[in-house]
Amino acid sequence: MSIAPGKLSDPVVGAFVAAVNAHDRDAFGALLTPDAAMADDGSERDLHDWVDREIFSANGHMDVHSESDGGRALVVDYRNDTWGEMRTAWRFTVSPDNRISRFETGQA
Repeated sequence: MSIAPGKLSDPVVGAFVAAVNAHDRDAFGALLTPDAAMADDGSERDLHDWVDREIFSANGHMDVHSESDGGRALVVDYRNDTWGEMRTAWRFTVSPDNRISRFETGQA
């Protein structure tokens, strides 16, 4: 049973999940700080390259399995056309202006 994006405890993280699932690149970009950063499996990645390759070009989709840390830590069944489906963990840092300054993802 997945948690709908609008039901997540942190509305900014919920909007991130909704933007990914809607393949809405503009809404996704508006959620990030100008200097946003990310890591995948503990390695720093180029955010824009990674997002294009792993989310938007590959039809990424997040089914949230559980949340913790006030909604800023998620366990997600993530799927895309490149890798299929896998259980992943996501952690988000939300800035004071309610935008995401960093996210980290990796195998859960």
